[in-house]
Amino acid sequence: MKDGGTDREGKAARTVLAHRVTVYSPEALILSPRRMVRDMVADLRAAQGLARRLSARDIKSQYRGSLLGYLWAFITPLVSTAMWIFLSGTGIVKISTTDIPYPAYVFTGTMLWQLFTEALTSPLTQLGAGRSMLAKLNFPREALVLSGLYKVLFSAAVKLVILVPAIMFFGVFPDLHLLLFPLGALALILAGLSVGLVLAPVGMLYKDVGRTLPIVAQFLMYISPVVFAMPTEGFTARLFAANPMSPLVLTARAWLTGSASPMPGAWAVVFLSSIALLLLGWVLYRITMPVLVERMSS
Repeated sequence: MKDGGTDREGKAARTVLAHRVTVYSPEALILSPRRMVRDMVADLRAAQGLARRLSARDIKSQYRGSLLGYLWAFITPLVSTAMWIFLSGTGIVKISTTDIPYPAYVFTGTMLWQLFTEALTSPLTQLGAGRSMLAKLNFPREALVLSGLYKVLFSAAVKLVILVPAIMFFGVFPDLHLLLFPLGALALILAGLSVGLVLAPVGMLYKDVGRTLPIVAQFLMYISPVVFAMPTEGFTARLFAANPMSPLVLTARAWLTGSASPMPGAWAVVFLSSIALLLLGWVLYRITMPVLVERMSS
C-alpha cells in the first residue's frame, strides 16, 4: 500500500514538472555564475506552485485531529510567560526592570523567539520530510525550503492576530510603529532561515546537527533580550550587545509595543547580513543537493 502523504507529494511534484525541461551539462555551475543565477531564479519561480501545495497540506495536517487547533501556536509562549512571571514574582529569578510590564515583555519575547526558531529549524525539517521526493523525483529543490518559509509566515500571521490584543490586555498600546512590525518579524525569520539553510546540507549528512540546533537556540535565548532585560554593565552587558539577535528582538518588540528601535544601526547591519547569508546558503544548497540526493539514492 502506498503512503498517502508521499503519493500526494508525488502528484503535486509531477503537476509542477509537467512542462519542466532539465538540461544537463558537464560544466560546473559554480564556474558560470551568470548561468547559475539564471537557473536559480528560474527554479525559484517554478517551485512556487509546489511549495504552496506542500505548505497548505502540512498546515492542514498539523492541526487535523487536534482539539485545540491553532491555539497550539500560542500555548508554548503562554506557558513560558506564566513560568517566568511565577519565577520573577516569587524571587527565584531576579528580573531587571523593563520598559513595559514584564508579562507583556516576556510574552512578546517568547513569541518572537518562536518565530526565529521555527525559521531556523525549517530547512532541515523540510528536507528530512521530503527525503522520498528528493530520491525519486526531479523537481525544483527550492520548493522544500519555500514550503517551510510559507509555513513560518503563516505562523507569524497567526501570532500577530493574538499579539496585539494580548499586549493591550497587559496595558501596552501600540502606535503607528506597529506598521513596521511585519518588517521586524521578517528580519527575525530571515535570520533563522539563513542560518538554517547554511546548516541544512550538513544536517542531512549528520543527524547531530538537527539535535544540536534546539539546544543552541535555547542557550542563545538566555543571552538575548527575550525574557531578560538588556544588562547595563559588566560581562553580560557586553555579551548581550555582541549577540546579533539582540537588535532583532528589541526592534521587533519596540515596533510592536509602540516605540522606536533602540538599536537601529545594529538592526540594519544584522538584517542586511541575514540577506547576504541567505543568498550564500542558497548557493551552497544548489551546489550540495545533487551530491546529497545521489547519496540518498545509493
